[in-house]
Amino acid sequence: MKKISLKVAVCLLAGSFLFSSCFVGQYGLWNKYISWQNHMTDNKYVNAIAGLILVPIAGTLCTLADVLVLNSIEFWSGNNPVAANNIGKTQQVMGQDGRYYAVTTLKNGYEIKAPTGEITYFIHNVENDSWSMEQDGVQKEIFRFNSDGTIQARINGETKNFTLNEAGVAEARMAANDGLFFAMN
Repeated sequence: MKKISLKVAVCLLAGSFLFSSCFVGQYGLWNKYISWQNHMTDNKYVNAIAGLILVPIAGTLCTLADVLVLNSIEFWSGNNPVAANNIGKTQQVMGQDGRYYAVTTLKNGYEIKAPTGEITYFIHNVENDSWSMEQDGVQKEIFRFNSDGTIQARINGETKNFTLNEAGVAEARMAANDGLFFAMN
């Protein structure tokens, strides 16, 4: 049986780090390049012709950078350095009441502006991995993630732990409705 040389072992180990998740990721650089190429002029035909010229060069470089470096960084750290950033973007979302709410993505959560002008913040605290709601300057913790995979939620003034599965959701609904469970159609 042949021994694996040190060079081969180093190459295999380096390849496992470099190519881990090379096909899974946001492909942030490629997507930014394509967005730029599609919107570089107001004429879609000029954009298409320029794309035919640029894609073999710039597209290849962007794809290689994504596959070899950026997606690996995203895999190991959870963040792609050039991925599209949604901070500050606002979307109109229809609520259960049929009215539209403006939801703005913040660095640490969301700002929700009701049609009446009332603003509510949902804030994520990284230190204790919790989500809080803030209205009129008053902040209340909604829930936090526990180290054992459960969540701790404050419902009707009482703090309880719930599992993150259907049974836990059903238990939380029961606690929120004082033990009454209503079927929804």
